[in-house]
Amino acid sequence: MSQISSTPALVKDDAADEIAALMARARAAQQAIDHYSQEQVDALVLAVGWSVVSNREALARMAVDEGGFGNYESKVMKIRNRVMGTIRDMLGRKTVGIVEELPERGIVKIAKPVGVIAALIPTTGPDATPPVKALAALKGRNAIIVAPHPRTAKTSALAVELMRKGCAQVGAPQDLIQVIQRPSIGKTSLLMKQADLIVATGGAAMVQAAYSTGTPAYGVGVGNAVHVIDDSGDLEDAAAMIARAKVFDFATSCLADNAIVVDEGVYAALMEKLQAKGGYLLNATEKTQLRQTMWPQPDQHIPVLDVVAKSAAHVAGLAGITLPEGKGFLMVEENGFGPDHPFSGEKLSVVLSVYRYPAGDINAAIAIVNGITNYQGLGHTCGIHTANDANVMALAMQTKTARVMVNQDLNEGAGSPRNGMPYTLSLSCGTWGGNITTENVNVGHFLNYTWVSRLVDAKATPVTEEALFAGHWAAHGKD
Repeated sequence: MSQISSTPALVKDDAADEIAALMARARAAQQAIDHYSQEQVDALVLAVGWSVVSNREALARMAVDEGGFGNYESKVMKIRNRVMGTIRDMLGRKTVGIVEELPERGIVKIAKPVGVIAALIPTTGPDATPPVKALAALKGRNAIIVAPHPRTAKTSALAVELMRKGCAQVGAPQDLIQVIQRPSIGKTSLLMKQADLIVATGGAAMVQAAYSTGTPAYGVGVGNAVHVIDDSGDLEDAAAMIARAKVFDFATSCLADNAIVVDEGVYAALMEKLQAKGGYLLNATEKTQLRQTMWPQPDQHIPVLDVVAKSAAHVAGLAGITLPEGKGFLMVEENGFGPDHPFSGEKLSVVLSVYRYPAGDINAAIAIVNGITNYQGLGHTCGIHTANDANVMALAMQTKTARVMVNQDLNEGAGSPRNGMPYTLSLSCGTWGGNITTENVNVGHFLNYTWVSRLVDAKATPVTEEALFAGHWAAHGKD
């Protein structure tokens, strides 16, 4: 939900001096490890990662206390799993020197650093996001400067402090990882213009600002993940995965189910299971109360901050709803999408929109998914619980989504021991979401490559017109 204006701000000389000093130290530190061997790089990554993992309780506690988003237990788990998963992904991956050889094509690829990376951090992820980005940066022998959200600057600063201790432990320059103290829009704008690469995770305005600097940038798109449950799905597993994603860290993740689209034939059974797992289905009056609480202004398209990543009891209390004991997330039935149906948008809260579609009609389900994501979330993520692979492929082929998660917790789209998705906290959405890639941003995006090309066949000649166009000529002639 972090917002950074794309309009240049007036920057005081002291701010300019501060960013210039950070950049100078970062460039010196990056040059100091430019000669590192793969073994030295890997030792550095492990040291930095362990420094964060071994202090995850303190980092999680500060994140909750300072930002007020999510919950301590989930954050402890998230920091551990995200950091360790990122390192696991990179184990054995070559990022120094020759990293790929294709003899049949005469190609050799050599990996080199991109330089100094500017890492923009959202207020909902000040704890795990800096180390996940920094570990990938270090694996590529880069330096990184963290630009925190002002609301959660202390948490991101603590993450950086822990990582700097890891650098020192193996004799690497601590200035490989730095943070903007007392962050501001002006300082972040200066940093983005001077860095070699930007990785922006946060709200749409932040990402747009990154793209507007002229510096190469990886951004993310708006969330709003949608989950289909068809008539062949394992309903017990589906309910468990949906509930788990919805309550984990009070839905700080943009992957956590924002809406489910359920086959009419299994709708009643699934709703019963979701309620047994902590879901509370609002009646029409309660839905109106919640809508007025989350979007008090008619033209408002994002929910008020008071409901973001808060407990169900807190959100219900704000709306004047009496929540029964044991309920961890709120469900509202919905049948439309767009500005007149705000529950169809990204909510970053423990509120789940529930749709139904005609029994057996996967195309109707896909139409609902597309209606929702066309409003908010284009290019991001959808999922399906099913035993019907044809339905999986129909969903994948007919939606503009970068990730289609099958029989999983949608949070696993950012990497999981149960799948092959790269670990990340930067989920790009392709041109659909205004991004340059549809991939999970990872170490591969933090490298430059030099391609060495050798002759494959010194006597080879260009392809002839006949070889290419003979079939076309036969069918349509040469005219």
